[in-house]
Amino acid sequence: MRQQRRRSARRAERLRRWREDVYRRIRARKMQRAAMLLMAVAGFQEGQHRDRQIWVEHRESNWWEDTVLHPAYRKWNEDFRMSKACFEHICNQLNPVLRKQDTNWRKSIPVNKRVALTLYRLATNESYRSIGNLFNVARSTACVIFQETCEAIVSTLMRTYIRMPEGRTLEKTMRGFRRKTGFPMCGGAIDGSHIPIIGPNENHTDFLNRKNHHSVILQAVCDDKYRFIDINVGWPGRVHDARVFSNSRIRRVGDSGRLFPNIAENLYGVEIPPMIIGDPAYPLLSWLMKGFRDNGNLTAEKKMFNHILSKTRMVIEGCFGRLKGRWRCLLKRNDSDTEFVVTVITACCILHNICEIHKQRFNPEWLQGINEERRPRPENLDVHGQAGRFNPEQIRETLVQHFVRLFPDELQRFQ
Repeated sequence: MRQQRRRSARRAERLRRWREDVYRRIRARKMQRAAMLLMAVAGFQEGQHRDRQIWVEHRESNWWEDTVLHPAYRKWNEDFRMSKACFEHICNQLNPVLRKQDTNWRKSIPVNKRVALTLYRLATNESYRSIGNLFNVARSTACVIFQETCEAIVSTLMRTYIRMPEGRTLEKTMRGFRRKTGFPMCGGAIDGSHIPIIGPNENHTDFLNRKNHHSVILQAVCDDKYRFIDINVGWPGRVHDARVFSNSRIRRVGDSGRLFPNIAENLYGVEIPPMIIGDPAYPLLSWLMKGFRDNGNLTAEKKMFNHILSKTRMVIEGCFGRLKGRWRCLLKRNDSDTEFVVTVITACCILHNICEIHKQRFNPEWLQGINEERRPRPENLDVHGQAGRFNPEQIRETLVQHFVRLFPDELQRFQ
């Protein structure tokens, strides 16, 4: 009996101590919550934004605010590939999409800083860590800003700055090509270019091009003033240009007869419709002209035609050179996700057109390290007419006759 009473007394004592401990913890938590509430109320009543010491890391350098925004800054064209006026024009167009709201904790990053960070990254291909130090933001923040701004450029400005010419614009383009080389009814030049990337984890062999490097293909059409009028981005580097073209929107629109307006120029009794010009990798169509296949037996007239067409088509190679010279991120392997690489390339093409339209100065030194190698590519023997009205072979023969009459002295060079 005595042992049972002792055990009962010990259990009662443990229970009492446990209850006291629980009550003590509850009181401590209540006091802690009350103290936090008082601190929050006191901070709110101050009505002042205090500098955050935990959430924002203090950075010593701020190249953007201390140097670039200074009135004496004169390197806009070198650092951002455009003048300050052109830069502000882009910021105004992107402002509705990129503008963020200030909060009680911090002020939002302004639109001009977001656009400048993106342009600097595209122009120099600097790492996010270096760019973060220059613009006084964290590396992760620089990455997010770059992605958001590239996506805003594509979604907001694509339809405004990259589109096929119509009406008077088309007439000016055709006059421009004719003034340069004498080629009539030329509305653009088409070609493809490889943009290097880091091979993806899945199906990486599909992106290996003929040089055994990973890349994606940029198929583009440009006008006489080095401006893109149509682009197709994203096909793996292993794919031939002819297949990219066959699956592109411009092929579907061209075959439907909606690529150019229903106009034609009569040359020696043959109607010559508006057309784009390409190299032997592309098919011969009523709206796509290419040279004769050189099997060693070409006549002097056909050789001269090939020479004039090739000289006219050089504008697309110059366009690719100016694109990569301005935005040098396209020269080195892009470390972004394969899908986002398409967005980056498209954004570069849009910004390139903005610079060309606003006549921004292009520094010839930017072309250093750019080698758009022209390689012989398999001949595409496809020949198609358009609804029976235009015969591509007849059009090409008529153009041969036209150049012989237009440049009789040049013909001697090819005999």
